[in-house]
Amino acid sequence: MDNWTEIQLEISANDIDRAADIANMTVPYGIFIEDYRTLEEEAWEIAHIDLIDEDLLQKDRSKGIIHIYLEETENPNEAIQYLSERLNAEGIKNTISTAVCKNEDWQNKWKENYHPIEIGERLAICPTWITDYNPNGRQILYMDPGLAFGTGSHDTTRLCLETLEKHIKGGETLLDLGCGSGILALAALKLGAKSAVGVDIDPLAAKTAVENGKVNAFTPPAFSVFCGDMTEQIRDKFDVVTANIVADVLIIFLKTARQFMKPNGIFIISGIIDTREEDILNSIKENNFTIKERHESKEWRCFVLT
Repeated sequence: MDNWTEIQLEISANDIDRAADIANMTVPYGIFIEDYRTLEEEAWEIAHIDLIDEDLLQKDRSKGIIHIYLEETENPNEAIQYLSERLNAEGIKNTISTAVCKNEDWQNKWKENYHPIEIGERLAICPTWITDYNPNGRQILYMDPGLAFGTGSHDTTRLCLETLEKHIKGGETLLDLGCGSGILALAALKLGAKSAVGVDIDPLAAKTAVENGKVNAFTPPAFSVFCGDMTEQIRDKFDVVTANIVADVLIIFLKTARQFMKPNGIFIISGIIDTREEDILNSIKENNFTIKERHESKEWRCFVLT
C-alpha cells in the first residue's frame, strides 16, 4: 500500500488541544501535530533534542496544523465531513485541505527539520541520514536527534562546544559529567583529544552515547561510557572535565570535580541560565575554583575553571 491521503487541519493555536481530540477520532493510529507555541522549551526539556532548523523556529506560533493520514482503503470525504461537523459544532474555526503522499513521505517527514550545523571553526554536526554534506575541512560529528540530550544547536550546547574547541589542541584526556548523548566527549575526540570518558546516571543516555560513539567509529579505550554515580565509576584524572547540565547539578559537581582533574586541568561548565549565574558564582567561590574564562550566548553562560 504505497499511497496515503493526508488531511491537513489548520486551526488557531489556542484550539489545538480540542481539535486534536476530535482529529484522533478519525484514525486509530495517531496524528501528527504542528504546534510551535513552546518549541524550544519542549525540545529542551521534554524531547531532549536541540538540533532545530532555523526555518522551524520561524514558524507562525499563532496557528497549529494537525496532519491526519488515511490508508488507501479509507474514504477521506467521510473523515473530512466528520471533522468539519465536529469542529464547527465546537466553534473552532478551521481550514481543511488534502493531499496524496507516499508511505515513506510522512514516515520520514520529521527529518526535514534537521540539517548539518557548523560550530566554531573546526566542527560540523550532521544527522546520519544526510550523505551529501560538504564539510569544507571541518570534522564531521554524526549525531541523530534521540532520547538523550545534546545534538548541538541549542545555545548552551553550542556555547560549550565552542569553548571546548579552544582548549582541545591534540592529545588531551577528557571526562564529561552527565554526558547525555556523548556529544562533548565525541566532539573532543573529533577535535584531536587522545581519549574521552562519559558518565551519566541515566541508562538510556549512557546507551545512546555508546551508540553515537560507534556511529563515529569511537569505541574503548578511546571512548568509554559509564552509567552511575561518577565518584563510584571514575578513578582517573583528566586534562579537561566538562559538564553541560542544569545549575543545581553543576553545584553538586563543583563539590567533587576536583578529584578528577589533573593539577593543570580545566573544568568547563555550561547549561547555566542567566538567572542562576549568581548561584553558580557562589558555588565556584565556595569550592575554591578560579574563573579563567566566562562566555555567554543569549541567556546562557559558560565558565572555564581551574
